[in-house]
Amino acid sequence: MAAKKSKSSTTLEPQPVPAAPPQTIGSYLIQRLQDHGLEHIFGIPGDFVLQFYGMLEASPIKVIGATREDCAGIAADAYARVKGLGACCVTYCVGGLSLCNSIAGAYAEKSPVVVISGAPGMEERRNNPLLHHKVRDFNTQREVFEKITVASAALDDPLTAFREIDRCLAAAVRFKRPVYLEIPRDRVHTQALHPHSPSSEQLVSDQGALQESIVEAAAIINRAKRPVIIAGVEMHRFGLGHEVVKLAEQAGIPMCATLLGKSVVSEKHPLYLGVYEGAMGREPVRKYVEESDCVILLGAFMTDINLGIFTANLDPGKCIYVTSEQLRIHHHHFHDVLLTDFMTGLLQSKLNPPKAKLPKSKEAVIAYKPQAKSPVTNRRLFARINELLDENMVVIADVGDSLFAASDLTIYRQTEFISPAYYTSMGFSVPAAIGAQFANPKLRPLVLVGDGAFQMTCLELSTAVRYGFNPIILVLNNKGYTTERFLQEGPFNDILNWNYHRICDLLGGGQGFEVHTEGELEDALKNALANQTSFSLLNIHLDKHDISPALERLAERLSKRI
Repeated sequence: MAAKKSKSSTTLEPQPVPAAPPQTIGSYLIQRLQDHGLEHIFGIPGDFVLQFYGMLEASPIKVIGATREDCAGIAADAYARVKGLGACCVTYCVGGLSLCNSIAGAYAEKSPVVVISGAPGMEERRNNPLLHHKVRDFNTQREVFEKITVASAALDDPLTAFREIDRCLAAAVRFKRPVYLEIPRDRVHTQALHPHSPSSEQLVSDQGALQESIVEAAAIINRAKRPVIIAGVEMHRFGLGHEVVKLAEQAGIPMCATLLGKSVVSEKHPLYLGVYEGAMGREPVRKYVEESDCVILLGAFMTDINLGIFTANLDPGKCIYVTSEQLRIHHHHFHDVLLTDFMTGLLQSKLNPPKAKLPKSKEAVIAYKPQAKSPVTNRRLFARINELLDENMVVIADVGDSLFAASDLTIYRQTEFISPAYYTSMGFSVPAAIGAQFANPKLRPLVLVGDGAFQMTCLELSTAVRYGFNPIILVLNNKGYTTERFLQEGPFNDILNWNYHRICDLLGGGQGFEVHTEGELEDALKNALANQTSFSLLNIHLDKHDISPALERLAERLSKRI
């Protein structure tokens, strides 16, 4: 019998496991940004931050170059409002200090932006040399940002840098405000002295205060004859918009929004009344809220803009006021109660206030029929815009009458309205459109901007050209600052009239339209909606004294007071 042939066997040698790349300050910061869901970072490079830019380019995070540092900050702000966290990266002082206004706005309006700045290396600081970009001393920029961020750190010591990154990012997420991280250029590749793992702290409410506040709030709501909810911007920042709607539906309580919180809930909801903004708002909404015996303010910052330039009239003795920073029920204050825990507890309470008859808060919608040869007016323009909107658009309103007029628009879903409605810094809308479209490419920005605000940051449209974005920009061209004219007339409110629609020639992309009449408006909007591959800009000529219905309402109310 022939012997069986044995199968040849190959002995596999154990393959060496590739060594993990060294943990450095720069690589750890990038990894932690990714852990928080960041996919893009906005900025402008400079020599003090070039090494970190090199690491970013090698990472999955995409670097988006802006035309100016303040525009990068605004884009990161809008990105954070849509996605939950934004970031910008700039060089030392000339870059960082240029960011101050946009980061101050993000702080004021609770938008979590991570500011990353390069800095001179620790070794080159010996003997305090006069290095370029330096102001006063090497700590000046960090001290400035301490005033406009909720947490800051200099990543100059490998013993503490990793924990400081964790601390600052946790603060941005917890407080929904900007944080500042400064990294010297000779510390970007500095390795950890010991392996470091991310650390986090679980926040909990004081259970006694939580339970007592919920019991007291539920009792007041159930005793009320006509309660109303005012939903503010924090409901969006903390992802609680659905909870607001659920609370309203369970208890049958009508809802309003503040101007800063506009779009926190769908404005198509049958329980939605409108924006409450004192005299600037519609009269039925104002009257219903101010005559309510229980106003439930959820995550709302009652600023002078939200209060209609202090024409609102809310009695604290009838309010339940809860934000991430304080909880006040009538004149009782509760401490250490988390906003999310209070909302959860309220939803679990047995709320059964009497069902009140809702006011007819919304004006009857009259079908817009263009009058081809009629000049465009503010009122008619926004009536047309209201018909134009759909659930695939995000409205981005700049400061001034663009914002006030936009308060009357009907927003379909959550997070579809973005504006600096508290800090009110002009020039926000164009760079914000870039940030919003990076955060959610499925939403097409409709930008409402006055000519004065447009002149400040319009060149950020070059970024839209660069990345093939398709925002529709409506420039309300009334040759100056209309809101300021409303307050005090003077030649200082006039600006040079640009051919705004010709900016496409300068940038080598996009399409522009000049609009004087409603017929021209229709043609331009039709072309803009059809253009899916580049931006469209409408230069809409308006009378210099033409103001929105919201400003008209405010003027009428103020005249009665004065």
